[in-house]
Amino acid sequence: MGIFGSRNSGTTAKATDVNPDLAALTGDYTIDPSHTSIGFVARHAMVTNVKGKFLDFTGALHLDGSDPSRSTATLDVKMDSISTGSDDRDGHLKSADFFKTDEFPTMTFRSTEAEALGGDDYRITGDLSILGVTKSITIDLEFNGAAKDPFGNDRVGFEGKAEILRSEWGLTWNAALETGGVLVSDKIKLNFDISAIKNV
Repeated sequence: MGIFGSRNSGTTAKATDVNPDLAALTGDYTIDPSHTSIGFVARHAMVTNVKGKFLDFTGALHLDGSDPSRSTATLDVKMDSISTGSDDRDGHLKSADFFKTDEFPTMTFRSTEAEALGGDDYRITGDLSILGVTKSITIDLEFNGAAKDPFGNDRVGFEGKAEILRSEWGLTWNAALETGGVLVSDKIKLNFDISAIKNV
């Protein structure tokens, strides 16, 4: 049994089937930005991938060892911190064609449900808000474990991934290619590599 329990019966774990070892992980955690990556991948010109990430964000986890399905996650991302390795492209993404960062400086995620899928695999559902539009997304997670670091901090780690259609949040800018297709894919892959420290 892992951090996130299930609200369903059958093939997924039950919230009542809690491993006693989870009791030690119960508590509130702060996401460590220096050891966390929040990234994305978009198809460019139909032939290659452009990878990017956000450099400025804050987040928190609440882990409940007695009822893991009550665990929660929050994330706030500063959209001006977007980085794709190209200043020109980053500027375009911050502009009115895409994220309108002057008007909508923050992207947020608020979890609404968590469940265990078996082994170290979990799923968390929540509300993602971009450009003032809020839609539900599902993130598949792998629990990487827990440890005490050399500085005495209790840490937990997760890797996660999700796919969204950017058009559902009003991100519709594009350009047609002479050979057919469009410059930027609608489907965006999201990647998370999270390290969080337990609050004292």
